Amino acid sequence: MRGISVVLAQVNPIVGDIPGNARLVIDAIQRARDDMSADIVVFPELVLCGYPPEDLLLRDSMQTRVEKALQDVALASDDIVVVLGYPWRRDGDLFNVAGVFKDRQLLARYAKNFLPNYQVFDEKRYFRAGTDTCVLDICGFRVALSVCEDIWFEEPMTRSAAEGAQLMININASPFHKDKHAERREVVGQRARAGRMPVVYVNQVGGQDELVFDGGSMVVDAAGEVVFQAPFFDEGLFEFHFETAGAGLKPCRQTVAADPDAVAAIYRALVLGVRDYVEKNRFRGVVLGLSGGIDSALTAAIAVDALGPERVSAVMMPFRYTSQLSLDDAEAEAENLGINYSVLGIEPIYHAFMDVLAEQFADSGQDKTEENIQARSRGVLLMALSNKKGYLVLTTGNKSEMAVGYATLYGDMAGGLDVLKDVSKTLVFALARYRNEISPVIPESVITRPPSAELAPDQKDEDSLPPYDILDQILELYIEEDQSAQAIIARGFSEPDVTEVVRMVDLNEYKRRQAPVGIRITKKGFGRDRRYPITNGWRPGQ
Repeated sequence: MRGISVVLAQVNPIVGDIPGNARLVIDAIQRARDDMSADIVVFPELVLCGYPPEDLLLRDSMQTRVEKALQDVALASDDIVVVLGYPWRRDGDLFNVAGVFKDRQLLARYAKNFLPNYQVFDEKRYFRAGTDTCVLDICGFRVALSVCEDIWFEEPMTRSAAEGAQLMININASPFHKDKHAERREVVGQRARAGRMPVVYVNQVGGQDELVFDGGSMVVDAAGEVVFQAPFFDEGLFEFHFETAGAGLKPCRQTVAADPDAVAAIYRALVLGVRDYVEKNRFRGVVLGLSGGIDSALTAAIAVDALGPERVSAVMMPFRYTSQLSLDDAEAEAENLGINYSVLGIEPIYHAFMDVLAEQFADSGQDKTEENIQARSRGVLLMALSNKKGYLVLTTGNKSEMAVGYATLYGDMAGGLDVLKDVSKTLVFALARYRNEISPVIPESVITRPPSAELAPDQKDEDSLPPYDILDQILELYIEEDQSAQAIIARGFSEPDVTEVVRMVDLNEYKRRQAPVGIRITKKGFGRDRRYPITNGWRPGQ
């Protein structure tokens, strides 16, 4: 008996575009069969509707559209086994399923047993969990099916092995966060060893709102060793061969794509997230404020790497407090990147606002209000350019700033996508240095000088905040690890610093709720991961 050839289809579907996703699948089927002579082609979880479809699953027409797409997929399945994911309604219940087609026939349908309901996942809102195991004969071998979360639990593999499975196929829509692939690899290896069978793990790739899917599809042998790994962040069809070994299957070792280091992986995730958000929402390009600071500098570099310089416009919007160094650095980076660059001073806009408000402000001294008017003047300009030119406004606030509310509603928070929303300030510096290792586009003075919003004379961020290396450690413990203020203080951090940081985080939930969507690169981003009430009686330190 000969071995089998499996193609791992690491594809990038668009949520809701069922006809388009069906064409993507059918094209891949044809290439896998006709160009690669594959026996099996495997697609990601819910590939027909894209992941996560959220409340689109509640639309009555979802089933009708999926059924039509499956008819087209089935017609394309001559002489090849097709495994793909889609939502399926049966007896009034909706299931997240993996279907198997061959020669225009449905061979099997498996419903996901374990539904994730944590972090960014809320599948129990939509789906009913399956209860059955699915082991079927494919190409003369016993093959088990599982879907994403199922591989994280022992039971599906144990039951599949008991039913004589010789290979498990696991289809996924597993989003990226820092170090996620190492976790996947460890878990898949454990399951393969426990079941004494190879595992084919197929993951999707691409950006969907705040989520990025990094691919990294792999084959793990029965000893738990990765014997093939597809590239990260790249679409493609990747062929893998199994040979017969007695009554079972033995994976033939092939190329194992190297893991990017942590900073490189995050940078690539941000680039992919920007590209797909712009492309899938059909924006002509992007526009951002280029201040001469490191956040806007890094955002501009990411945008260029995602879209090309011809689709990126940057605007320097100086005021009386803007330093000559900021003007020079912004211009230098724009030239390094080759992007469209303009200088639009906000002084006349600021004075117009102040003239209108003069009577209302007559009995008040200057405070943060005037600083916020500067930021909002800039926001008005960027949104006007967005409306006129069909460009998406990229905001540039980082996670540290969003955490403590160091941002202006309807000012620097005005826009459609915050590229750095889940990127701490210390990580911003690391990413800027990483990008300059590729080619030196960010001026060194942008990286080395103290950060400043330049909304007041000689202003520095650390006038209002603890040093970023301290701030970011406190924020990680409080936000990502959910530690209490007392626990953080017990780790050696200053009580005044911790108390103030925690107070600012809790106070500024209302700002974050109104902020643009941002690309998720940690286990707990501001968005689907972290849902705190705006109005509440919780007190810092509790």
